[in-house]
Amino acid sequence: MATGLFLAITFSLCVAFDLLIPRYAMYRAWLGRVPGVHRLTLRPFLRGLIESSACGWFIALIWVPLYNVFLLGRRQS
Repeated sequence: MATGLFLAITFSLCVAFDLLIPRYAMYRAWLGRVPGVHRLTLRPFLRGLIESSACGWFIALIWVPLYNVFLLGRRQS
């Protein structure tokens, strides 16, 4: 949960930065890579929010078991 929430908040902060300071906006670079999206509206924002949260869950699904294996391995030694 923490990793997904962290990535969702980071994504939201990046979008807010781009909207507040358009001179230094980075969204044009990554928005062009999303199929069917040509400008930043609510739908692409929600999609990015969901995808960033899903990436956090995916990372956690890999990270937590590996962490537990190495932690238990260290305790048994």
